[in-house]
Amino acid sequence: MKSWRICDTIREKKAELSQEVLGMKRRIIKASALALAGILLCQTPVFADGVEQPYLSLGADLNKEEKQTVLRLLGVNEADLDDYRVVQITNADEHEYLDNYLSASVIGSRALSSVLIEKTSKGSGINVTTKNITYCTEGMYENALTTAGIADADVVVAGPFNITGTAALVGAMTAYEDMTGETITEESKDAATNELVVTSDLASSLDDSDKAEQFLALVKEEVVESDISSVDDITKIVEDCEDKLQIELTEEQRQQIAELMEKINSLDLNVNELKEQASNIYDELSKLNLNTEGIWQTIKDFFSKILSFFGIGQDTSAPEATTE
Repeated sequence: MKSWRICDTIREKKAELSQEVLGMKRRIIKASALALAGILLCQTPVFADGVEQPYLSLGADLNKEEKQTVLRLLGVNEADLDDYRVVQITNADEHEYLDNYLSASVIGSRALSSVLIEKTSKGSGINVTTKNITYCTEGMYENALTTAGIADADVVVAGPFNITGTAALVGAMTAYEDMTGETITEESKDAATNELVVTSDLASSLDDSDKAEQFLALVKEEVVESDISSVDDITKIVEDCEDKLQIELTEEQRQQIAELMEKINSLDLNVNELKEQASNIYDELSKLNLNTEGIWQTIKDFFSKILSFFGIGQDTSAPEATTE
C-alpha cells in the first residue's frame, strides 16, 4: 500500500511539474513573440503621414560649384537626387515676400539659400540646423516656421558661402506646401517673414540672438493665449515682457513688434501647438522661471476696474424674498 501511495505521489508531482514546465514554455514563447514583434516594428521604416521623400528647395541661381557645396552641406549626394522632391526658388520669389521688409540690396539679385526639409512624427516639433547662415539663427527660423503653421519637420538651411539666410524661409514654406499638400495662407507667409526680419533686427540691436528669440516667443505666447488684438493692449504685453527679460526697446521697436503680433493673433494659432512645435525655444524660456501670470493679472485688473466703475458685471438685482 505504501509503495502505491509513493508511486501516486510521484505521478502527481510529475504531472504538476509538467504543467509548470508547459506554462513556463508558453510564457517564454509569448515573451519571445512580443520581443520579436517589437524588433520588427523598430526595424520597419515608418514615414510620418505617409510622406516618404524628403524635399529640397534649391536657390535657382546656384552655379555648379555652389550647388555641389550646398548639397554637401545638406548631406545630399548629387547622384541620389532622384530620391528627393526638388523645387527651385527664384530671386523673384524672394522679392515677393521680402520687399516689404528688406531693401533690394539686402535681398540681392541671386537666389542662393537652399533648404532640406523632412516630415517627422507627430509631436516631434520643428528642428532647424543652419550651415553658412550668418544672420538668421536656428531659433529664429523655428519661431517663424511655427507662425507659418508648419509642424513636425526637420529643416536644414544652407548657403554656398556665408549669407544672411533671410530668403531661406521662402524656400522652406514652398517645400512644405509641396510636400504635405497643405496650403500656407498668404497672411501666414507674410507674418512669418515679418517675424523673421523683426527678430533678426532685434538680435542685432541687442547683440544677443538668444534673448531676441526668447523675447519674441514670449510675447507671441502671451498674445495668442489671451487673444488680445488691439495694438495698445499688445504694447502693454510687450512692455511687461521687456521687464521679464530685462531688456529695453525703443518706441519704434515696440510699435513694430505690436503690429507684428496683431498680424500673428489674426492667424488663429493654438498656443499649445505653438509651444510644442517651437519647444527648443519654449524649453529655454521655462528654465528662466518667468511669472507670466502677472502680465495677465495686470490686464484683468485694468479692465475689471473699468467695468466696476460703470457698474457692469455687478449683481444689482434685489435678493429674492423668503417665505416662512
